[in-house]
Amino acid sequence: MQKKIGIPSSEMTGKIFGSYDKNINRLEDAFSVRITNQMSAGEEGDTIVIDGEESAVNMTADCIKYMKRICSLGEEITDQSVDYVIGMVQDGRVDELSAFDDDCFLVTVRGKPIKAKTVGQKKYVDAIRKNTIVLGIGPAGTGKTYLAVAMAVKALKNHDVSRIILTRPAVEAGERLGFLPGDLQSKIDPYLRPLYDALYEMLGPENCARMIEKMTIEIAPLAYMRGRTLDDSFIILDEAQNTTPEQMKMFLTRLGNGSHIVVTGDLTQTDLPFGKKSGLAAAVQILKNIDDIAIHQFTERDVVRHRLVQRIIVAYEKYEHEHKVHMAERTKTRFKPTVRRDNSK
Repeated sequence: MQKKIGIPSSEMTGKIFGSYDKNINRLEDAFSVRITNQMSAGEEGDTIVIDGEESAVNMTADCIKYMKRICSLGEEITDQSVDYVIGMVQDGRVDELSAFDDDCFLVTVRGKPIKAKTVGQKKYVDAIRKNTIVLGIGPAGTGKTYLAVAMAVKALKNHDVSRIILTRPAVEAGERLGFLPGDLQSKIDPYLRPLYDALYEMLGPENCARMIEKMTIEIAPLAYMRGRTLDDSFIILDEAQNTTPEQMKMFLTRLGNGSHIVVTGDLTQTDLPFGKKSGLAAAVQILKNIDDIAIHQFTERDVVRHRLVQRIIVAYEKYEHEHKVHMAERTKTRFKPTVRRDNSK
């Protein structure tokens, strides 16, 4: 079977094919098809021709149509976006791809549009829009914190809230706070650096510093939240897997009138002492059936960092699963009852 897709310009064709045809090579390897560019003599635009089995050609065409669409929106086609669209099409979820690619909800100080890059991110952003409390759970690189901060900045700019409050538990991951120089704030700042980085990108360092000085933006460790009622605020708790159930309950009950809470965390990267239950894991079980509270689960498919990050996450999940199975089998063998024979007869 052969299918043709018209491309309005040679520039767009070049973006779709990628440097040294790397994007097209990925599609050919994924679907076992042959893809060529048929330039139109005397006419504007090109034609991409796909040859192969019918189902493979149709899936490849869906991928190229999506790549064509994001090019028309001014987006860059990256290795991650190519791998993502291939995975979505192979999973039969092509209809979901058009739901998020034109939803820009904020622009950085450098003019970069901020929007969901995966279906999972789109559902996360929509959950924040529709619910008072959202728990965003998933692996590193899925944009949990970044998108939450972006939605907080948008709410502040739209005067939906009067301040942003960002907090994290200051849990030591193999190092001691006491070894760091300076006062308490200086010791805590390294834990809050990812939040500062996101704010600087969206507001600019000078503007962000002024807002922090005026307490329009407050960045503080989780312990500083106790005893407060947070009205008219957009509150983000980052790295929530390192909270205890008691800390999580304390934090969630700070919610005041006109406020929103977003809790983010990765349950596979808990730095709590061995045997201590994560407050985020407990919250997922306790709050899962309460209206106006959404629990969004990211997957490795939503990773938007370097493409190796997704592979690393999958490899670790596979290793941990095999380790659990191995330990379970060892436990069964260890405690297997022995049958003693009576040789007295």
